[in-house]
Formats: sequence, structure tokens, C-alpha cells
Amino acid sequence: MQLAPHQIQIGQRVRITQSIAFAKGVAKTSVEGTVIRYGQQKTGSWFAHAKDDKLWLDRLELKKDDGEIVVCNIDGNSVIESVEPAAG
Repeated sequence: MQLAPHQIQIGQRVRITQSIAFAKGVAKTSVEGTVIRYGQQKTGSWFAHAKDDKLWLDRLELKKDDGEIVVCNIDGNSVIESVEPAAG
């Protein structure tokens, strides 16, 4: 089931699929894990008239099954799906 950003909850297991369009196709990548944190975070980039004059991005942090922490920048080409917890 695809999720809207307001439906994401800490502890929920999700799959994020991100796409980048190129002249001759689309590159896709997916990562799956448990949500640790989700929200807007500012970058080091300057952006006029934004909060604190910084560029803010939607970021979702996941913990994969092997313990690796992954930080994803969520944009309009990101698909977030709820998935069943891993067995074991």
C-alpha cells in the first residue's frame, strides 16, 4: 500500500523506491527497512527566503534488517509503500 507522507509512523516497515529520469530511460532503486525518523531537515545549502535561509528537504531514516542506517531524501519521484515486517 502506497503511503502519503502524513501516514508514515516511527517503527513502521516501509519500502522506498526512488526514480531518476535520464534522456534514455529511468534509473530506479529501492530500500526497505523500519522507520527511525521522518521530517524536514535543513541542509548546508543557502536558499533565500526559506526558514533560516537554508534549503529544507524531507528526509526519511530507515534501519535495514542488517542494522545499516539509510537516509533518503524524499521528493516527488519517491514512492513509499508499507510492507509486512520481515520474518524472524
